[in-house]
Amino acid sequence: MCTTCGCAAGERRIEGEEHAHSHHHGHDHHHSHAHDHDHHDHEHSHHGHDHAHHGHSHNHDHGHHHHGDHHHGHHHGHHETPRTIVIHHHYHHQGDVHHHVHTAIAQKMGDVEFELEMEQNERAEKSEEKFQPREIEQDLDYGHGEAATHAPGMSQKRMLQIEMDVLSKNNHLAEHNREYFADKHILALNLVSSPGSGKTTLLTETLMRLRERLSCAVIEGDQQTTNDAERIRATGVPAIQVNTGKGCHLDAQMVHDAATRLELKEKSLLFIENVGNLVCPASFDLGERAKVAVLSVTEGEDKPLKYPHMFAASELMILNKIDLLPYLHFDVAACIANARRINPNIQVIQLSATSGEGMEAWVSWLETQLCA
Repeated sequence: MCTTCGCAAGERRIEGEEHAHSHHHGHDHHHSHAHDHDHHDHEHSHHGHDHAHHGHSHNHDHGHHHHGDHHHGHHHGHHETPRTIVIHHHYHHQGDVHHHVHTAIAQKMGDVEFELEMEQNERAEKSEEKFQPREIEQDLDYGHGEAATHAPGMSQKRMLQIEMDVLSKNNHLAEHNREYFADKHILALNLVSSPGSGKTTLLTETLMRLRERLSCAVIEGDQQTTNDAERIRATGVPAIQVNTGKGCHLDAQMVHDAATRLELKEKSLLFIENVGNLVCPASFDLGERAKVAVLSVTEGEDKPLKYPHMFAASELMILNKIDLLPYLHFDVAACIANARRINPNIQVIQLSATSGEGMEAWVSWLETQLCA
C-alpha cells in the first residue's frame, strides 16, 4: 500500500522467466548468502500477518546480499521473446532468519492477533479527535496533519505508522540495491516525471548516443503494457518492463527483481524510468545514485511548487521539449526559480530530445556522474 496516495500494491508483472525467482506461491525456496550481517540479528514481528497464509515455506539463511551474481540460488533462464509474469508483492527481509510454521494453530493465532490489533486501532482512532481540513479562505487543505495526507476513517497516527513501516522495509531493500550497484560500479539513475513529459523519447535518444561507448540497460515502470520497453529494446539496449498494476510507483523490491534478470555489467549505466507520477515516487528509494526530474515546457512553470517533494528529492531537473517554446506561454526563468525555491541545489539542463538541442550537456552530465 502506498500511504502517500492510498494505492494498492496488489501484484506486479515483471518480464522474465516463468518461475520468477521461485516466488510463486506453493514453492519452497532457500536463500543462501556469503557473509553474515551482524546488524540484522533481530526478529521481525509481522503485525497480524502470518506467512502460513501464502501456502509455501521459507528457510532463509542470510548474509551478504547480491543480485546479478545469483548468490540467491535462483537460476534465470533467458528467452528470445520476453514474457510478462505475475509476481505477488511479497517483501522478503534480507538479513533476517524466518522460520514459518505452517499449522492451523499458527494460522489461528495470526487471525486472533490481527483482530486484536484492529480493535486496538479502532479504539485509538475513536479516541483521537476527528481530522478536519485547514480552511484557507474558501479553500481546504487536507495535507496539514501529522501524516501530511488524509484517508477516510483512518487517523493521522495510524497513517503515519503504516507509512513508516512500509518505507522502512523499502529502504532496507534499497540499501541492498545500492550496495550491489556500488560493488559493480553501476550508475543507477531514477527518472521521474508526470506522464507525457518525454522520458522515453529522451531515453531512446540518449541511448543512441551512448550505446557504442558504454554498457547501458533500462528498467521500465508502467501500470500496464510493455510499449516503452519495446521502444528501448529497438535501440539494441537491454530493457525489462515492470508493470505495477494499481501501484503508482516502482519500489526497491521491483528494481531488485528486474536488475537480477538484466544481469548488469560492471561499470555500466542503468536507467530506471519510473511510473509517470510526480507524487508517490518521491517517497520510495530504489537504491539509485540520484533522481532526475524531467519536466516538459508544455506542463507549466509552476510544477515544482505544485509537487515540491519530487523536486526536493531530485538532483537534476531536465527541462524538456524546449523546441516548442516559440509556440507556448512558458516562462523558463520562472520555472527554474520555482525549482530552486524548493531545492536550492538542484541542477538544470534545458534540452530537446527531438531536435537534439542541449543533449550534449545531458550526456556530459552523465559522464561526470560515471566518473564520480
